[in-house]
Amino acid sequence: MEGFGLIVLIAAGVLFIVFATAKLKLHPFLSLLMAAFIIGILAGLPLPEVVAAVNGGFGGLMGGIGLVIVFGTIIGVILEKSGAALRMAEVVLRVVGEKRPQMAMSLIGAIVSIPVFCDSGYVILSSLKKALAKRAKVTVASMAIALSTGLFATHTLVPPTPGPIAAAGNIGAENYLGTIILIGFVVAIPAIIAGYLWAIKVGPNIQVEGENDHDPAYDYEEILKAFGDLPSTFKSFAPIVVPIVLIGFSSVITFAGWTGTVFDVLQFLGAPVVALLIGVLFAFLLMPEYSEATLTDWVGAGIKESAPILLITGAGGAFGSVIKATPVADFIQGLGEGAFFTGALFILIPFLVAAALKTAQGSSTAALVITSTLVAPLLTELGISGALPLALVVMSIGAGAMVVSHVNDSYFWVVKEFSDMSVTQAYKAQTAGTLIQGLVAITVTFILWVVFV
Repeated sequence: MEGFGLIVLIAAGVLFIVFATAKLKLHPFLSLLMAAFIIGILAGLPLPEVVAAVNGGFGGLMGGIGLVIVFGTIIGVILEKSGAALRMAEVVLRVVGEKRPQMAMSLIGAIVSIPVFCDSGYVILSSLKKALAKRAKVTVASMAIALSTGLFATHTLVPPTPGPIAAAGNIGAENYLGTIILIGFVVAIPAIIAGYLWAIKVGPNIQVEGENDHDPAYDYEEILKAFGDLPSTFKSFAPIVVPIVLIGFSSVITFAGWTGTVFDVLQFLGAPVVALLIGVLFAFLLMPEYSEATLTDWVGAGIKESAPILLITGAGGAFGSVIKATPVADFIQGLGEGAFFTGALFILIPFLVAAALKTAQGSSTAALVITSTLVAPLLTELGISGALPLALVVMSIGAGAMVVSHVNDSYFWVVKEFSDMSVTQAYKAQTAGTLIQGLVAITVTFILWVVFV
């Protein structure tokens, strides 16, 4: 199969993935793998080549980013179980001040969600959110929006969260994680601000049932006291900050072309897999004791949490590998001569694809993985390469993966249930907020593309 028929086949494969995951509730791992085999066979690839593409795509992507994802989730679990996430929240609140509780909540969410999944982060910080709302005499909804949008921004845009890492691996940008982290923060900050402004504009008008009832469980001091002695500030932030700094140094050294033993060592330490392993070692300092309960159970929980992401990411790699093995690249090359596929308008393509997938099937991570596999051949044919252009492509995909969080997204229900909002209130707070964030993120990405690429 060639030409436009091949494009239709790939589009049908994507629709199958959406239908299987959204309607049939089939796990995205199996949906992606089944679509890969179906596309390969119907496209007329030799059967051994289909098998080779699936195996090569799955294993190749795991070889590049698999350990990074595992180490990142282990760090997240330890931050959660040790109380370090609460310590970080307490520090941010102290710095920002209690007179700006929504701003503090947005920043707390943005920091915690770098290694911790946004769903888990929201659950961890839910009681703190309600306690601060009560203490500052603001609505629970305003704090809920601030927290959920803060978490969501870094979840979709800033590595080492698995989604952006997977997207980077799929488009061949795994060696540019330092640049992607930097650009991720540049794009995420306006998205966080947009979420904060939505929180203070809309949140005060949403009154959730029973929020004025006195509940001692949501007393700020009691929450901190119930958790016991929290880790120190340095120990709490180190597992996140140290890997990011190391990866950043490595990127600077590569960009500057510095050579020598010291720079070689720094580049080794800044390799993502090494930097995240060092982050795990710093996370060990957070453990209250070194026993089977911590060294085995906590680490095991992190490994278990990473497994679904690894499988989805690997299956996405297999899906993309099969697409690359078809003659679609030749057809895309012809399309690439069209005006819409060139210049700054190109950056809108990944955004629109990811937004459609996110809205249809609910998972931001799946939207990041699938979209990155689909646009990878397009990047090759258009000659888009290098750290900054590829980082902006990841940002475009991440912005699309924000649009929008609604009833088919597990995060929507976490925010709704842990904030005691009705579905209608959650639509106004969460769904509208994530739409605004996605539009702001793609606008910033588009501007960066126009100015620097």
